[in-house]
Amino acid sequence: MDGAIGFVVAHGDAVDRARLSYLRTGAAPSEEILTTAEIGQAPDGGWPATWGAEVASIDATCFRLAELDDLGALGRPAARRGLDWLASRQHNSMWEEDDSLAGEAPPWAKPGDPEARLYLSANAAFWLSVSDLDAGWGGGQYGALLRPAAQAIVAHIGIDGSWRSFLVSAWLSAAVLHRQDMFYESARIQIMLGDRLSQMSPADVAWMAAALRRVGVAVDDWLLTAARRRLAETQRSDGGWPSDDGAAFDVHTTLAAIRATR
Repeated sequence: MDGAIGFVVAHGDAVDRARLSYLRTGAAPSEEILTTAEIGQAPDGGWPATWGAEVASIDATCFRLAELDDLGALGRPAARRGLDWLASRQHNSMWEEDDSLAGEAPPWAKPGDPEARLYLSANAAFWLSVSDLDAGWGGGQYGALLRPAAQAIVAHIGIDGSWRSFLVSAWLSAAVLHRQDMFYESARIQIMLGDRLSQMSPADVAWMAAALRRVGVAVDDWLLTAARRRLAETQRSDGGWPSDDGAAFDVHTTLAAIRATR
């Protein structure tokens, strides 16, 4: 972890370093940092994607919520508006990007694509689950949305735990089902993820472990133990882990690895 911390300090910006401080010590970021992290929010509460002009995007909003979560800011008004916007975007128990984004959206966010629909549904349901978990409510503010979402996710998971979508959809789905006490269904997916672990990129391992840890999967769980071992094997000499999206995102991957050890 010393190497990972040093990498973020050396290569991250002010927001990245504030995320690191919060993850490691719980230090509250400055108002300036929080305002910077929240910038660009659309009037309806979502955040637009860089590829989507001014139309709020489910994928982009979930990404921004992940950054705000690293700053302990999910309870702030901006994040609450973002979460409420996500909740409002559910349709037939699932989530999909606005049709107006069809021409610009990347494969994982294409309106009308079933693989994108499962990914976006698992991602949106994950952040609504995290919000309810932090609030400590019984059924949660979003409980009425999350139960049918979990059931819809299960309908897209094979009896052997397989899924017809992107790899990220699997661990987000497993996390959502875990939070809904659908432990058997979640475990089926986790077994499949365990089988793939040795072939997964360091970034995928970090994001998977961080997501499962965030929803309360035990730190000594077999999959998380294996994931930490894999991260130890793939950490670079400079302390960081490589991103699948290029060197500019290595800090984000390294912060995910740090988050996975919380």
